[in-house]
Amino acid sequence: MSVRVYGRCPSARQPMASGDGLVVRLRPPNNRLTPDQARAIAAAAQDYGNGLIDLPARANLQLRGVRAQTHAALIAALSPLGLVEPEGSRAPRNIIVTPFADAQTYALADALQRALRTAPDLPHKFGFVIDCGPAPVMGDISGDIRLERSPDGRLLLRATGLALGAPVTKEQAPQAMCDLARWFVDAGGMHEGRGRMAQLIAQGACPKGALAPTDSPAPGLARPLPGVVAQGALVGFEFGQLQGETLAQLATLGPLRLTPWRMLLIEGLRALPDVPGLITDPRDPRLRIFACTGAPGCLQGQGDVRALARWLAPELAPDTTLHVSGCAKGCALPTPADLTLVATPEGVDLIVNGRAGDPPFRRALSPMDILQLPEFS
Repeated sequence: MSVRVYGRCPSARQPMASGDGLVVRLRPPNNRLTPDQARAIAAAAQDYGNGLIDLPARANLQLRGVRAQTHAALIAALSPLGLVEPEGSRAPRNIIVTPFADAQTYALADALQRALRTAPDLPHKFGFVIDCGPAPVMGDISGDIRLERSPDGRLLLRATGLALGAPVTKEQAPQAMCDLARWFVDAGGMHEGRGRMAQLIAQGACPKGALAPTDSPAPGLARPLPGVVAQGALVGFEFGQLQGETLAQLATLGPLRLTPWRMLLIEGLRALPDVPGLITDPRDPRLRIFACTGAPGCLQGQGDVRALARWLAPELAPDTTLHVSGCAKGCALPTPADLTLVATPEGVDLIVNGRAGDPPFRRALSPMDILQLPEFS
């Protein structure tokens, strides 16, 4: 079966139609929410959508089930809180800021936002990753231009696809990131509004001069798990989805930082909260399972993949990652997984150590066939 590739992500003013209504994506500045913003989003999800909120790997939020006749009211409710791009503006830039950021990192992110006002148009999925804690922690998160640190603490600007980066100062970094984006366009990285940095680098392109890669970033850290960290409490959600009422409860505990790992960080909290619908056990197998909306919520989904993922979760072997996709696009996880299951009209296809769009190792499996695989106990 062929799948439709949209080539753009939804936004607040330009939602995307899905099987359960419109999907409205909100990009809070610096991936942070004040309690008032979080409460307003929770209310909007319940008043204008079906009450469900997704946490995509872009460290933002998506309201699901919004109806065409309520979309304008949703925009009017959220615009005064700075959660909607100005009318008539260009598509919002994709910027992910590490949830472990300090004041200097947030200042860099603000400066990048200002510098990008004069940057060229970029593909809708093109993204900037500000990952400049002591060591990179978002190496497995999709992005095109990365700001990281070297082992001795210097800032490095790195194009995704290259092992090395270019040293920059905090004063140079925002404009240098824009310059690297401009190099991407000038080098032919964008075709008909699409393109990614890694694809351009794979063709042999490499920036020169001040952007030339010379230094290695610090070794990356493992993906974080739920627990208490220096900045607050990290809590997870099954398949990155929560109810609006859950978000409203969390808003009573403090400001929230969005993460690209299907988790929220509650600022300043020194103990994990006892709120229904959270994953707080770092050993929970659902943290290693990635499942998209699937049918009937997605128009292209070929099965109820979240029900299948939920059924398989208790049997998944330790340290095994599982991606259950409703189609070959693999929206829930663009990177390889140990096991990938793709729903088709004939059954479920199995891919080993690959992505949803890769050739399957076995085809048309039933749920009971899947349980016989060695990766399930």
